[in-house]
Amino acid sequence: MDLKKLFYKYLLKKTYYREGKCVRCGACCSKIYVSNKKDIIKSEEEFYKLQKLHPFYTYIEITGKDERGLIFKCNKFDKEKRICTIHKIRPGICRRYPSEEIFKMGAALSDECGFSFKPIESFSEVLNKESKKGKSFFKI
Repeated sequence: MDLKKLFYKYLLKKTYYREGKCVRCGACCSKIYVSNKKDIIKSEEEFYKLQKLHPFYTYIEITGKDERGLIFKCNKFDKEKRICTIHKIRPGICRRYPSEEIFKMGAALSDECGFSFKPIESFSEVLNKESKKGKSFFKI
């Protein structure tokens, strides 16, 4: 196993490599779900409480609601210039975007996004490793 794979998998505890770069499409700034602990925010009251606790929440505004919860957009993204107006002081959540954790919450990258995720281990590597442990995936 190479050093990069060891570093990501065992030290960082990651499952995917993040590849690519930001192409300034703004998709990640325009349809945002915000979670409070484990659940996505579903009420305006809950959101307003969070706004009082953390400055990040003052940068976003409610744009709608669906079956998952409230939908937000960042008011610091300039659509015409396609830039973040607070890029140098942007919050940590923006600096780390996209992170593997968002996929665990059910999120997906937009088609325009310049980032992608590649599994650290291929499906065949995982299958081979598990079969060596004597585990059966298919019960007949």
